[in-house]
Amino acid sequence: MAELTHPVTRDEIRDPGRIGDRCVIVIFGASGDLTNRMLLPALYNLARGHLLPKEFAILGFAKDDISNDDFRRRTRDCLRKYAGAPADCTVCDWIADHTSYMVGDFDSPADFVRLKDKITGLEQQYQTQGNVLYYLATLPRFISEIVRQLGEQGLTHEDPGTWRRVVIEKPFGSDLESAKALNREIAQVLKERQTFRIDHYLGKETVQNILVFRFGNGIFEPVWNRRYIDHVEITVAESLGVERRGGYYEHAGALRDMIPNHLLQLVSLTAMEPPVSFEADAVRDEQSKVLHAISPLQPEDVLTRAVRGQYGEGTIDSHPVPAYRSEQLVDPHSNVETFVALKLQLDSWRWADVPFYIRTGKRLPKRVTEIVIQFRRAPFVLFRDTPVDRLTPNTLVIHIQPDEGISLSFGAKIPGAHVQIGDVKMDFKYSDYFGAEPSTGYERLLYDGMIGDATLFQRADMVEAGWSVVEPVLDVWKALPPRAFPNYAAGSWGPKEAEELIRRDGRRWRTE
Repeated sequence: MAELTHPVTRDEIRDPGRIGDRCVIVIFGASGDLTNRMLLPALYNLARGHLLPKEFAILGFAKDDISNDDFRRRTRDCLRKYAGAPADCTVCDWIADHTSYMVGDFDSPADFVRLKDKITGLEQQYQTQGNVLYYLATLPRFISEIVRQLGEQGLTHEDPGTWRRVVIEKPFGSDLESAKALNREIAQVLKERQTFRIDHYLGKETVQNILVFRFGNGIFEPVWNRRYIDHVEITVAESLGVERRGGYYEHAGALRDMIPNHLLQLVSLTAMEPPVSFEADAVRDEQSKVLHAISPLQPEDVLTRAVRGQYGEGTIDSHPVPAYRSEQLVDPHSNVETFVALKLQLDSWRWADVPFYIRTGKRLPKRVTEIVIQFRRAPFVLFRDTPVDRLTPNTLVIHIQPDEGISLSFGAKIPGAHVQIGDVKMDFKYSDYFGAEPSTGYERLLYDGMIGDATLFQRADMVEAGWSVVEPVLDVWKALPPRAFPNYAAGSWGPKEAEELIRRDGRRWRTE
Protein backbone atom coordinates (compact mmCIF):
# COMPACT_ATOMS: atom_id res chain seq x y z
CA MET A 1 0.00 0.00 0.00
CA ALA A 2 1.27 3.44 -0.92
CA GLU A 3 2.48 5.70 1.88
CA LEU A 4 1.99 9.43 2.31
CA THR A 5 5.18 11.45 2.07
CA HIS A 6 4.35 13.05 5.42
CA PRO A 7 1.76 12.33 8.10
CA VAL A 8 -1.55 14.18 7.69
CA THR A 9 -2.74 15.53 11.01
CA ARG A 10 -6.37 15.81 12.07
CA ASP A 11 -6.06 19.59 12.05
CA GLU A 12 -4.89 19.48 8.43
CA ILE A 13 -7.73 17.19 7.45
CA ARG A 14 -10.55 18.95 9.19
CA ASP A 15 -9.71 22.61 8.93
CA PRO A 16 -13.28 23.93 9.05
CA GLY A 17 -12.61 26.78 6.64
CA ARG A 18 -15.33 29.31 5.94
CA ILE A 19 -18.55 28.96 7.89
CA GLY A 20 -21.69 28.91 5.77
CA ASP A 21 -23.56 32.18 5.36
CA ARG A 22 -26.27 32.91 7.88
CA CYS A 23 -29.60 31.92 6.31
CA VAL A 24 -32.99 30.26 6.52
CA ILE A 25 -33.21 26.93 4.66
CA VAL A 26 -36.76 26.28 3.45
CA ILE A 27 -37.27 22.62 2.54
CA PHE A 28 -40.28 21.94 0.32
CA GLY A 29 -41.40 18.35 0.79
CA ALA A 30 -39.91 18.30 4.28
CA SER A 31 -41.95 15.29 5.40
CA GLY A 32 -40.44 12.99 2.75
CA ASP A 33 -37.65 10.42 2.71
CA LEU A 34 -35.05 12.71 1.10
CA THR A 35 -35.30 15.16 3.98
CA ASN A 36 -35.28 12.46 6.64
CA ARG A 37 -32.52 10.25 5.24
CA MET A 38 -30.24 12.78 3.55
CA LEU A 39 -30.83 16.48 4.16
CA LEU A 40 -31.24 16.52 7.93
CA PRO A 41 -28.30 14.11 8.50
CA ALA A 42 -26.17 16.24 6.13
CA LEU A 43 -26.99 19.39 8.10
CA TYR A 44 -26.17 17.51 11.29
CA ASN A 45 -22.75 16.56 9.88
CA LEU A 46 -22.13 20.16 8.84
CA ALA A 47 -23.02 21.32 12.34
CA ARG A 48 -20.61 18.77 13.85
CA GLY A 49 -17.95 20.11 11.50
CA HIS A 50 -18.60 23.68 12.70
CA LEU A 51 -19.69 24.77 9.22
CA LEU A 52 -23.17 26.00 10.10
CA PRO A 53 -23.57 29.57 11.37
CA LYS A 54 -25.27 30.35 14.67
CA GLU A 55 -27.68 32.57 12.74
CA PHE A 56 -29.43 29.70 11.03
CA ALA A 57 -32.91 28.18 10.77
CA ILE A 58 -34.68 25.32 9.00
CA LEU A 59 -38.28 25.68 7.87
CA GLY A 60 -40.10 22.59 6.62
CA PHE A 61 -42.98 23.08 4.18
CA ALA A 62 -45.25 20.19 3.18
CA LYS A 63 -48.92 19.23 3.03
CA ASP A 64 -48.73 16.71 5.89
CA ASP A 65 -50.44 17.95 9.03
CA ILE A 66 -47.54 17.98 11.49
CA SER A 67 -47.06 20.32 14.44
CA ASN A 68 -43.83 22.16 15.18
CA ASP A 69 -43.17 19.97 18.21
CA ASP A 70 -43.82 16.77 16.25
CA PHE A 71 -41.51 17.89 13.44
CA ARG A 72 -38.74 18.68 15.89
CA ARG A 73 -39.24 15.29 17.53
CA ARG A 74 -39.07 13.62 14.11
CA THR A 75 -35.92 15.60 13.35
CA ARG A 76 -34.18 14.25 16.45
CA ASP A 77 -35.34 10.71 15.62
CA CYS A 78 -34.03 10.98 12.03
CA LEU A 79 -30.63 12.18 13.22
CA ARG A 80 -30.30 9.22 15.55
CA LYS A 81 -31.58 6.72 12.97
CA TYR A 82 -29.85 7.94 9.81
CA ALA A 83 -26.90 10.01 11.05
CA GLY A 84 -25.88 7.78 13.96
CA ALA A 85 -26.31 10.57 16.50
CA PRO A 86 -26.08 9.50 20.15
CA ALA A 87 -29.12 9.49 22.39
CA ASP A 88 -27.78 12.44 24.38
CA CYS A 89 -26.91 14.75 21.49
CA THR A 90 -26.45 18.48 21.98
CA VAL A 91 -26.02 19.04 18.23
CA CYS A 92 -29.38 17.32 17.61
CA ASP A 93 -30.99 19.58 20.19
CA TRP A 94 -29.44 22.65 18.56
CA ILE A 95 -30.72 21.67 15.11
CA ALA A 96 -34.18 20.83 16.45
CA ASP A 97 -34.35 24.16 18.30
CA HIS A 98 -33.62 25.93 15.02
CA THR A 99 -36.27 23.93 13.13
CA SER A 100 -39.90 24.77 12.46
CA TYR A 101 -42.65 23.51 10.18
CA MET A 102 -45.67 24.79 8.31
CA VAL A 103 -48.45 22.99 6.47
CA GLY A 104 -48.98 24.16 2.93
CA ASP A 105 -49.82 23.21 -0.66
CA PHE A 106 -47.36 23.88 -3.45
CA ASP A 107 -50.05 25.47 -5.65
CA SER A 108 -51.72 27.66 -3.02
CA PRO A 109 -50.96 31.42 -3.27
CA ALA A 110 -52.37 31.91 0.23
CA ASP A 111 -49.92 29.39 1.67
CA PHE A 112 -47.01 31.17 0.01
CA VAL A 113 -48.21 34.45 1.55
CA ARG A 114 -48.08 32.67 4.92
CA LEU A 115 -44.64 31.33 3.99
CA LYS A 116 -43.41 34.86 3.36
CA ASP A 117 -44.62 35.96 6.79
CA LYS A 118 -43.06 32.90 8.40
CA ILE A 119 -39.68 33.58 6.78
CA THR A 120 -39.80 37.20 7.94
CA GLY A 121 -40.40 36.02 11.49
CA LEU A 122 -37.53 33.54 11.37
CA GLU A 123 -35.20 36.19 9.94
CA GLN A 124 -35.92 38.40 12.92
CA GLN A 125 -35.69 35.56 15.43
CA TYR A 126 -32.42 34.10 14.14
CA GLN A 127 -30.84 37.25 12.62
CA THR A 128 -30.32 35.65 9.22
CA GLN A 129 -30.20 39.02 7.40
CA GLY A 130 -32.54 38.12 4.54
CA ASN A 131 -30.62 35.15 3.10
CA VAL A 132 -32.82 32.19 2.09
CA LEU A 133 -31.95 28.84 0.51
CA TYR A 134 -35.03 27.09 -0.92
CA TYR A 135 -34.59 23.34 -1.34
CA LEU A 136 -37.10 21.56 -3.58
CA ALA A 137 -37.15 18.02 -2.15
CA THR A 138 -40.30 17.28 -4.13
CA LEU A 139 -41.51 15.32 -7.11
CA PRO A 140 -40.35 16.86 -10.41
CA ARG A 141 -43.85 17.90 -11.43
CA PHE A 142 -43.94 20.49 -8.63
CA ILE A 143 -40.72 22.32 -9.59
CA SER A 144 -42.21 24.83 -12.02
CA GLU A 145 -45.19 25.64 -9.80
CA ILE A 146 -43.12 26.20 -6.66
CA VAL A 147 -40.70 28.50 -8.49
CA ARG A 148 -43.63 30.45 -9.97
CA GLN A 149 -45.26 30.87 -6.56
CA LEU A 150 -41.97 32.02 -5.04
CA GLY A 151 -41.65 34.62 -7.78
CA GLU A 152 -45.21 35.89 -7.49
CA GLN A 153 -44.80 36.51 -3.76
CA GLY A 154 -41.44 38.24 -4.18
CA LEU A 155 -39.70 35.46 -2.27
CA THR A 156 -36.81 35.33 -4.75
CA HIS A 157 -36.14 39.08 -4.68
CA GLU A 158 -32.67 39.97 -3.42
CA ASP A 159 -32.11 43.21 -1.54
CA PRO A 160 -28.59 44.66 -1.61
CA GLY A 161 -26.27 42.51 0.50
CA THR A 162 -28.68 39.54 0.63
CA TRP A 163 -29.20 36.42 -1.47
CA ARG A 164 -32.01 34.05 -2.42
CA ARG A 165 -31.17 30.69 -4.05
CA VAL A 166 -33.20 27.68 -5.18
CA VAL A 167 -31.84 24.12 -5.14
CA ILE A 168 -33.58 21.78 -7.59
CA GLU A 169 -33.31 18.01 -7.42
CA LYS A 170 -32.98 15.86 -10.52
CA PRO A 171 -34.47 14.66 -12.82
CA PHE A 172 -34.49 18.01 -14.56
CA GLY A 173 -37.03 17.36 -17.30
CA SER A 174 -37.85 14.06 -18.97
CA ASP A 175 -36.39 14.82 -22.41
CA LEU A 176 -34.72 17.69 -24.27
CA GLU A 177 -37.96 19.55 -25.00
CA SER A 178 -39.22 19.40 -21.40
CA ALA A 179 -35.79 20.40 -20.03
CA LYS A 180 -35.74 23.46 -22.30
CA ALA A 181 -39.28 24.37 -21.27
CA LEU A 182 -38.42 24.04 -17.58
CA ASN A 183 -35.31 26.17 -18.04
CA ARG A 184 -37.43 28.87 -19.70
CA GLU A 185 -39.99 28.81 -16.89
CA ILE A 186 -37.32 29.06 -14.21
CA ALA A 187 -35.49 31.84 -16.06
CA GLN A 188 -38.65 33.96 -15.86
CA VAL A 189 -38.27 34.01 -12.07
CA LEU A 190 -34.64 33.29 -11.21
CA LYS A 191 -31.29 34.43 -12.48
CA GLU A 192 -28.94 31.59 -13.45
CA ARG A 193 -26.70 32.40 -10.46
CA GLN A 194 -29.71 31.80 -8.18
CA THR A 195 -30.47 28.37 -9.68
CA PHE A 196 -28.64 25.35 -8.23
CA ARG A 197 -29.48 22.12 -10.09
CA ILE A 198 -28.20 19.43 -7.78
CA ASP A 199 -26.62 16.07 -8.58
CA HIS A 200 -25.78 14.33 -5.30
CA TYR A 201 -23.11 12.19 -7.01
CA LEU A 202 -20.98 15.33 -7.23
CA GLY A 203 -20.98 15.53 -3.45
CA LYS A 204 -18.80 12.41 -3.30
CA GLU A 205 -15.24 13.16 -2.24
CA THR A 206 -13.72 11.08 -5.01
CA VAL A 207 -15.72 12.86 -7.70
CA GLN A 208 -14.48 16.22 -6.40
CA ASN A 209 -10.97 14.77 -6.19
CA ILE A 210 -10.93 14.06 -9.94
CA LEU A 211 -10.04 17.70 -10.55
CA VAL A 212 -7.29 17.67 -7.91
CA PHE A 213 -6.00 14.31 -9.10
CA ARG A 214 -5.79 15.40 -12.73
CA PHE A 215 -4.71 19.00 -12.46
CA GLY A 216 -2.79 19.01 -9.18
CA ASN A 217 -0.35 16.20 -10.01
CA GLY A 218 2.24 16.65 -12.72
CA ILE A 219 2.58 12.93 -13.49
CA PHE A 220 -1.01 12.29 -14.67
CA GLU A 221 -2.12 15.16 -16.88
CA PRO A 222 0.63 14.63 -19.52
CA VAL A 223 -0.68 11.11 -20.23
CA TRP A 224 -4.39 11.99 -20.00
CA ASN A 225 -5.04 11.87 -23.73
CA ARG A 226 -5.53 9.70 -26.83
CA ARG A 227 -1.81 8.97 -27.18
CA TYR A 228 -1.66 7.00 -23.94
CA ILE A 229 -5.26 6.05 -23.08
CA ASP A 230 -6.95 3.19 -24.91
CA HIS A 231 -10.48 3.61 -23.55
CA VAL A 232 -12.52 4.78 -20.56
CA GLU A 233 -15.21 2.81 -18.70
CA ILE A 234 -17.70 4.36 -16.29
CA THR A 235 -19.94 2.04 -14.29
CA VAL A 236 -22.75 2.88 -11.88
CA ALA A 237 -24.07 -0.47 -10.65
CA GLU A 238 -26.69 -1.14 -7.99
CA SER A 239 -27.51 -4.46 -6.40
CA LEU A 240 -30.89 -3.17 -5.25
CA GLY A 241 -34.00 -3.21 -7.40
CA VAL A 242 -36.40 -0.31 -7.76
CA GLU A 243 -37.61 -0.84 -4.17
CA ARG A 244 -40.49 1.61 -3.50
CA ARG A 245 -39.75 3.70 -6.60
CA GLY A 246 -41.61 1.48 -9.05
CA GLY A 247 -44.14 4.19 -9.90
CA TYR A 248 -41.40 6.71 -10.64
CA TYR A 249 -39.27 4.21 -12.51
CA GLU A 250 -42.13 3.25 -14.81
CA HIS A 251 -42.09 6.83 -16.14
CA ALA A 252 -38.33 7.35 -16.07
CA GLY A 253 -36.35 4.17 -16.68
CA ALA A 254 -32.60 3.80 -16.31
CA LEU A 255 -31.72 6.00 -19.29
CA ARG A 256 -33.58 9.10 -18.09
CA ASP A 257 -32.83 8.45 -14.43
CA MET A 258 -29.05 8.06 -14.65
CA ILE A 259 -27.43 9.01 -17.95
CA PRO A 260 -28.10 12.75 -18.56
CA ASN A 261 -27.08 13.69 -15.03
CA HIS A 262 -24.93 11.23 -13.05
CA LEU A 263 -22.97 9.45 -15.77
CA LEU A 264 -22.50 12.36 -18.15
CA GLN A 265 -21.30 14.50 -15.25
CA LEU A 266 -18.64 11.87 -14.60
CA VAL A 267 -17.76 11.83 -18.30
CA SER A 268 -17.36 15.62 -18.33
CA LEU A 269 -15.12 15.70 -15.25
CA THR A 270 -12.98 12.87 -16.63
CA ALA A 271 -12.57 14.37 -20.10
CA MET A 272 -12.59 18.15 -19.54
CA GLU A 273 -9.70 20.44 -20.40
CA PRO A 274 -7.90 22.31 -17.60
CA PRO A 275 -10.05 25.29 -16.55
CA VAL A 276 -8.43 28.71 -16.25
CA SER A 277 -9.33 28.66 -12.54
CA PHE A 278 -11.48 26.75 -10.08
CA GLU A 279 -14.17 29.42 -10.27
CA ALA A 280 -17.59 27.85 -10.84
CA ASP A 281 -18.17 29.06 -14.39
CA ALA A 282 -14.60 28.33 -15.48
CA VAL A 283 -15.00 24.67 -14.45
CA ARG A 284 -18.51 24.39 -15.89
CA ASP A 285 -17.44 25.98 -19.16
CA GLU A 286 -15.01 23.10 -19.70
CA GLN A 287 -17.57 20.49 -18.65
CA SER A 288 -20.07 21.97 -21.07
CA LYS A 289 -17.53 21.75 -23.91
CA VAL A 290 -17.15 18.01 -23.26
CA LEU A 291 -20.91 17.43 -23.38
CA HIS A 292 -21.19 19.36 -26.63
CA ALA A 293 -18.23 17.40 -28.06
CA ILE A 294 -19.97 14.03 -27.66
CA SER A 295 -20.69 12.85 -31.21
CA PRO A 296 -24.46 12.69 -31.79
CA LEU A 297 -25.79 9.16 -32.16
CA GLN A 298 -27.56 8.63 -35.48
CA PRO A 299 -30.58 6.28 -35.44
CA GLU A 300 -28.48 3.49 -36.97
CA ASP A 301 -25.79 4.08 -34.31
CA VAL A 302 -28.33 3.47 -31.55
CA LEU A 303 -28.83 -0.08 -32.81
CA THR A 304 -25.14 -0.92 -32.37
CA ARG A 305 -23.88 1.47 -29.68
CA ALA A 306 -26.77 1.44 -27.19
CA VAL A 307 -27.98 -1.53 -25.15
CA ARG A 308 -30.99 -1.75 -22.84
CA GLY A 309 -32.02 -4.44 -20.43
CA GLN A 310 -34.57 -5.36 -17.79
CA TYR A 311 -33.86 -7.70 -14.91
CA GLY A 312 -35.70 -10.91 -14.37
CA GLU A 313 -35.75 -12.95 -11.18
CA GLY A 314 -32.43 -14.14 -9.85
CA THR A 315 -30.16 -14.40 -6.83
CA ILE A 316 -28.11 -11.75 -5.06
CA ASP A 317 -25.97 -12.59 -2.01
CA SER A 318 -27.54 -16.07 -1.99
CA HIS A 319 -31.03 -14.59 -1.65
CA PRO A 320 -33.69 -14.96 -4.37
CA VAL A 321 -35.03 -11.64 -5.69
CA PRO A 322 -38.06 -10.95 -7.91
CA ALA A 323 -38.14 -9.74 -11.49
CA TYR A 324 -38.72 -6.06 -12.24
CA ARG A 325 -42.20 -6.84 -13.54
CA SER A 326 -43.06 -8.31 -10.14
CA GLU A 327 -42.00 -5.20 -8.20
CA GLN A 328 -44.54 -2.97 -6.45
CA LEU A 329 -46.29 -0.39 -8.70
CA VAL A 330 -44.74 -1.90 -11.86
CA ASP A 331 -46.79 -2.97 -14.88
CA PRO A 332 -46.54 -6.79 -15.14
CA HIS A 333 -45.93 -6.34 -18.90
CA SER A 334 -43.59 -3.35 -18.53
CA ASN A 335 -40.99 -2.63 -21.22
CA VAL A 336 -39.11 -0.09 -19.08
CA GLU A 337 -35.33 -0.58 -19.06
CA THR A 338 -33.45 -1.11 -15.80
CA PHE A 339 -30.04 -1.36 -17.51
CA VAL A 340 -28.32 0.84 -20.09
CA ALA A 341 -24.90 0.63 -21.76
CA LEU A 342 -23.63 3.15 -24.30
CA LYS A 343 -20.52 3.65 -26.39
CA LEU A 344 -19.75 7.35 -26.76
CA GLN A 345 -17.12 9.14 -28.84
CA LEU A 346 -15.82 12.64 -28.20
CA ASP A 347 -15.08 14.83 -31.18
CA SER A 348 -12.06 16.58 -29.66
CA TRP A 349 -8.31 16.70 -30.15
CA ARG A 350 -7.59 15.09 -26.76
CA TRP A 351 -10.05 12.21 -27.08
CA ALA A 352 -10.29 11.42 -30.79
CA ASP A 353 -10.71 7.64 -31.30
CA VAL A 354 -10.87 6.95 -27.54
CA PRO A 355 -14.24 5.29 -26.79
CA PHE A 356 -16.09 6.00 -23.55
CA TYR A 357 -18.13 2.99 -22.46
CA ILE A 358 -20.75 3.81 -19.84
CA ARG A 359 -23.24 1.51 -18.14
CA THR A 360 -25.71 1.57 -15.30
CA GLY A 361 -28.20 -0.95 -13.99
CA LYS A 362 -30.34 -2.29 -11.19
CA ARG A 363 -29.97 -5.75 -9.63
CA LEU A 364 -26.35 -6.17 -10.70
CA PRO A 365 -23.97 -8.33 -8.60
CA LYS A 366 -22.78 -5.49 -6.38
CA ARG A 367 -23.10 -1.81 -5.66
CA VAL A 368 -20.21 0.03 -7.23
CA THR A 369 -19.49 3.32 -8.98
CA GLU A 370 -16.12 3.69 -10.66
CA ILE A 371 -14.22 5.29 -13.51
CA VAL A 372 -11.71 3.03 -15.26
CA ILE A 373 -8.90 4.53 -17.31
CA GLN A 374 -7.21 1.80 -19.35
CA PHE A 375 -3.90 2.80 -20.88
CA ARG A 376 -2.52 1.48 -24.14
CA ARG A 377 -0.35 -1.63 -24.02
CA ALA A 378 3.39 -1.16 -24.16
CA PRO A 379 5.13 -2.53 -27.29
CA PHE A 380 5.85 -6.23 -26.91
CA VAL A 381 9.07 -6.19 -28.97
CA LEU A 382 11.40 -6.03 -25.94
CA PHE A 383 9.97 -9.29 -24.51
CA ARG A 384 9.62 -11.38 -27.66
CA ASP A 385 12.50 -13.74 -26.75
CA THR A 386 11.39 -14.23 -23.13
CA PRO A 387 8.72 -16.44 -21.50
CA VAL A 388 6.45 -13.38 -21.36
CA ASP A 389 3.61 -14.08 -23.81
CA ARG A 390 1.54 -10.97 -23.22
CA LEU A 391 1.61 -7.56 -21.55
CA THR A 392 -1.30 -6.49 -19.42
CA PRO A 393 -2.30 -2.85 -19.92
CA ASN A 394 -2.00 -0.48 -16.98
CA THR A 395 -5.31 0.47 -15.42
CA LEU A 396 -6.23 3.41 -13.21
CA VAL A 397 -9.51 3.04 -11.31
CA ILE A 398 -11.22 5.91 -9.52
CA HIS A 399 -13.55 4.30 -6.96
CA ILE A 400 -16.49 6.56 -6.11
CA GLN A 401 -18.68 4.25 -4.03
CA PRO A 402 -19.03 2.39 -1.78
CA ASP A 403 -15.30 2.59 -0.92
CA GLU A 404 -13.88 5.89 -2.10
CA GLY A 405 -10.32 5.78 -3.38
CA ILE A 406 -7.98 5.30 -6.34
CA SER A 407 -6.06 2.22 -7.49
CA LEU A 408 -3.35 1.76 -10.12
CA SER A 409 -2.26 -1.56 -11.62
CA PHE A 410 1.05 -2.11 -13.37
CA GLY A 411 3.45 -4.92 -14.24
CA ALA A 412 6.49 -5.91 -12.19
CA LYS A 413 9.04 -8.70 -12.57
CA ILE A 414 8.33 -11.78 -10.50
CA PRO A 415 11.48 -12.77 -8.55
CA GLY A 416 13.33 -15.65 -10.20
CA ALA A 417 15.81 -16.61 -12.87
CA HIS A 418 13.40 -16.06 -15.76
CA VAL A 419 11.66 -12.88 -16.88
CA GLN A 420 8.09 -13.22 -15.76
CA ILE A 421 5.69 -10.33 -15.18
CA GLY A 422 3.06 -10.16 -12.48
CA ASP A 423 0.32 -7.61 -12.01
CA VAL A 424 0.75 -5.28 -9.03
CA LYS A 425 -1.92 -3.01 -7.59
CA MET A 426 -1.41 0.14 -5.55
CA ASP A 427 -4.49 1.17 -3.58
CA PHE A 428 -5.41 4.43 -1.95
CA LYS A 429 -8.52 4.60 0.24
CA TYR A 430 -9.83 7.79 1.74
CA SER A 431 -10.75 6.04 4.97
CA ASP A 432 -7.17 4.76 5.46
CA TYR A 433 -5.49 8.14 5.13
CA PHE A 434 -8.07 10.71 6.15
CA GLY A 435 -10.37 8.78 8.47
CA ALA A 436 -13.93 7.67 7.86
CA GLU A 437 -16.31 10.55 8.42
CA PRO A 438 -20.09 9.99 8.22
CA SER A 439 -21.42 11.45 5.01
CA THR A 440 -24.61 11.43 2.94
CA GLY A 441 -23.03 13.07 -0.11
CA TYR A 442 -25.18 16.15 0.43
CA GLU A 443 -22.95 17.94 2.95
CA ARG A 444 -20.72 19.63 0.39
CA LEU A 445 -23.66 20.50 -1.86
CA LEU A 446 -25.71 22.11 0.91
CA TYR A 447 -22.66 23.97 2.13
CA ASP A 448 -21.88 25.21 -1.39
CA GLY A 449 -25.47 26.37 -1.74
CA MET A 450 -25.07 28.38 1.45
CA ILE A 451 -21.87 30.09 0.29
CA GLY A 452 -22.95 30.48 -3.35
CA ASP A 453 -20.38 28.18 -4.95
CA ALA A 454 -22.07 26.66 -8.01
CA THR A 455 -19.08 24.61 -9.23
CA LEU A 456 -20.73 21.25 -8.50
CA PHE A 457 -24.15 22.24 -9.84
CA GLN A 458 -25.36 22.04 -13.43
CA ARG A 459 -26.02 25.11 -15.55
CA ALA A 460 -28.97 25.29 -17.94
CA ASP A 461 -26.76 24.68 -20.98
CA MET A 462 -25.21 21.59 -19.38
CA VAL A 463 -28.63 20.10 -18.64
CA GLU A 464 -29.75 20.61 -22.22
CA ALA A 465 -26.49 19.23 -23.62
CA GLY A 466 -26.93 16.09 -21.53
CA TRP A 467 -30.44 15.54 -22.84
CA SER A 468 -29.18 16.12 -26.39
CA VAL A 469 -26.90 13.10 -25.98
CA VAL A 470 -29.70 10.71 -24.97
CA GLU A 471 -32.50 12.15 -27.13
CA PRO A 472 -31.66 9.98 -30.20
CA VAL A 473 -31.66 6.88 -27.99
CA LEU A 474 -35.02 7.79 -26.48
CA ASP A 475 -36.48 8.31 -29.95
CA VAL A 476 -35.28 4.97 -31.35
CA TRP A 477 -36.26 3.00 -28.26
CA LYS A 478 -39.70 4.58 -28.32
CA ALA A 479 -40.16 3.57 -31.97
CA LEU A 480 -38.74 0.06 -31.49
CA PRO A 481 -40.02 -1.60 -28.30
CA PRO A 482 -37.74 -4.27 -26.80
CA ARG A 483 -38.42 -7.79 -27.97
CA ALA A 484 -36.98 -9.94 -25.21
CA PHE A 485 -37.55 -8.33 -21.80
CA PRO A 486 -36.56 -9.45 -19.22
CA ASN A 487 -33.15 -10.17 -20.77
CA TYR A 488 -30.81 -10.49 -17.80
CA ALA A 489 -31.06 -12.32 -14.53
CA ALA A 490 -30.86 -10.39 -11.28
CA GLY A 491 -27.35 -10.86 -9.93
CA SER A 492 -25.68 -10.85 -13.35
CA TRP A 493 -23.78 -8.00 -15.05
CA GLY A 494 -26.58 -7.25 -17.48
CA PRO A 495 -27.67 -8.55 -20.88
CA LYS A 496 -25.23 -10.36 -23.15
CA GLU A 497 -25.60 -7.51 -25.68
CA ALA A 498 -23.70 -5.26 -23.26
CA GLU A 499 -20.78 -7.66 -23.32
CA GLU A 500 -20.93 -7.73 -27.12
CA LEU A 501 -20.94 -3.92 -27.22
CA ILE A 502 -17.42 -3.76 -25.82
CA ARG A 503 -16.15 -7.19 -26.95
CA ARG A 504 -16.55 -6.37 -30.62
CA ASP A 505 -13.91 -3.65 -30.08
CA GLY A 506 -11.53 -6.22 -28.56
CA ARG A 507 -12.17 -5.01 -25.00
CA ARG A 508 -14.10 -6.16 -21.93
CA TRP A 509 -15.81 -4.60 -18.95
CA ARG A 510 -14.02 -4.55 -15.63
CA THR A 511 -16.00 -6.69 -13.15
CA GLU A 512 -13.52 -7.15 -10.26
